[in-house]
Parts: sequence; structure tokens; C-alpha cells
Amino acid sequence: MTEKSAKELRYGWTTGACATAATKAALTALFGGEFPDPVTITLPRGQTPAFALATEEKGPDFACVSIIKDAGDDPDVTHHARIVSTVRRCETGAGIRFLAGDGVGKVTKEGLPIAVGEAAINPVPRQMMREVVEEVTTKFNEPQDIEIEISIENGEELARHTMNGRLGIVGGLSILGTTGIVVPYSCASWIASIHRGIDVARANNLTHLAASTGSTSEKAVAEIYDLPETALLDMGDFAGGVLKYLRKHPVLRLTIAGGFAKITKLALGHMDLHSGRSRVDFSWLADQLAALGADSALTAMTGQANTAMQVLQSAQAAKLPLADHVAQKAQAVASDIAGGAVVINVLIFDRSGNLVGRSDD
Repeated sequence: MTEKSAKELRYGWTTGACATAATKAALTALFGGEFPDPVTITLPRGQTPAFALATEEKGPDFACVSIIKDAGDDPDVTHHARIVSTVRRCETGAGIRFLAGDGVGKVTKEGLPIAVGEAAINPVPRQMMREVVEEVTTKFNEPQDIEIEISIENGEELARHTMNGRLGIVGGLSILGTTGIVVPYSCASWIASIHRGIDVARANNLTHLAASTGSTSEKAVAEIYDLPETALLDMGDFAGGVLKYLRKHPVLRLTIAGGFAKITKLALGHMDLHSGRSRVDFSWLADQLAALGADSALTAMTGQANTAMQVLQSAQAAKLPLADHVAQKAQAVASDIAGGAVVINVLIFDRSGNLVGRSDD
């Protein structure tokens, strides 16, 4: 997080909003009008932002517009990406078609809100573009038989930094957004990807998933249980995003894997494990060590410790099963949030990927 407060952070626009704006400008030009610059659209909640055009091109049977995405102060992988919409007339009765251009992925696995084989353009952006087609075709008295091809410059490379490959979206990025607005540091797209990962796993009849706080724990848990990539959820700090969704969309079994500090936060009841939004309670750890039989010197040191790793190493030296104890506490919290339909166990790994603690299986 920057030094700015949340109120000072600048909001941005989703890829779906940018694609919609580019589509509106291109359609307007295709039907004989000028390219509107800036072009104004209406978002699902009624806001009416205006977008400057980056490039524009018109031929006898197409029009093409690009817009540079502004994600505001959010660390979005698509910040400053070029979103391109190319529109063409279709044969009578064809309706509206959505195509994946360069840098936009296609869906290859069941479980996503878009059918297999379709362009990875999510339902809300599709609806926004349909409304733009209706608006512009009505204005120019044209039929609503339109092909819309969305591209993202360098999208296939940018997609390597997202969860798209794991979700079965190949060839590029998804066109996302439910409100059209990017809220800084809300991490809405990450949480949405977690939910889609669960959907895809369920649709592929996977019964055991693993949600990990980082790449080290993910690699380790995948090896322990021999899990396929589709069963792996990049949970990051968003334990709540996993557990609350599983309560309504359960699987048979979930393993939570992470480092000692983050699993301690989960054991304390935190659903967001980020260092800026939750903290390890060292007094609580001291109490847990006391319950395990630690002497007063160790409990006193724990209460004044600087890091959770320092506490864990001291507990290990004293041959006290603190990591197992914390994993058990985290399991109880997670099971309560996810509900009784999901059997949960918790594994704790050190920074080298060695298993240092586990709850009951």
C-alpha cells in the first residue's frame, strides 16, 4: 500500500469498461458517424465516465478503436494495457457475436460463466457491450447483427502473471469487471479468480483442493498429495475468499497450506492474512506455548518477540509442538467458516518448503 490513505487512492476502470467504450466509439464510426473522442458510457451502477481514444481506424467493413486502460492506484497487471475493439457488420439474423482477438483468451474448461470455446469475455462486460450495440444501432437505424472482436496488446504475456492458465483460459487475458470500476487494493479480481478456480474444480469433479498462501507452500502441498494444477487455489492472503465461497459451493476436502505467521493469523480468526491488515498476536502465542508446557522464560520471550518465525524456532528448540497446535486451531476456525460439508486440514511449511506442522487429517 502507498502512503496515501484509502480515501486518497484513485479509482480506475476495468478491462470490461474499456472494451465497452472502445466498442461504442468503433460502432459509431462504422455506422457513418465520427469517432467520438472522448466516448462516454454508462456503467452498471449508473456512472457515466468518458474515455479518451488512443487509436482509431476505419475501413469499408470495419472500425477499430483502442483505449489505454487506467487502473487508477490499483497495482493491476493490466494497468496501461491497450484494449482494442474491432467491430464488423454480420449477416442478417446473426445477432451479436463476441470474438477473442490477440491477447484475449478462450475458455477450455467447464465451470466458468462462459461456455467452453467462447472468448473469455465475462457476462457483465458482454451485457455492457450489448447495451452499447442497442444504443448505437437504434441511433443510426441499423440492425443489431454485429461482430465484436476484443484484443489486448501483449495480453498473452500479461496473462502469465494471472491465474488464467490454471482456470483453463488459454491464449491471453479475460475481459473482467462487474461494476466497471477498479477499487484500489480491493483485489476483487484475485478473489474472483479464487472463486472461478473452485467452480472449475467442481465442474471437473475434483474432490480434494489445496489453498496455499504462496508458491513454496503450494509446491509442497501439491507434492504431498499429488494434486493436479486444477486442484490448486492461489489463495494468497484471502482465506475468507476461499472459505466463505466453499460454504455455498462445497467440495469434499480442502487442505490449507502456508507459512507459520499466516496460519497463526488464521488460527486467530483473521480472514485477510495480509501484513497490513492483520497481525500476529504474540501474547496469544505465549498463551498457547504455556498450554503446551513452556517455561516462563519462553513464554516471556514470546510475548516480546519480533517475528512469528522467532517464536516457532524457539518452540522447536524446546521440542514443543507449537506448529501442530496452531494448525489445529486454524483448522477449527476454517471448518467453522466453511461449514460442515467440507473436511479441512491445515499444513504449515517453513520457507524452504519443509513441513513443520499439521492438523489432524
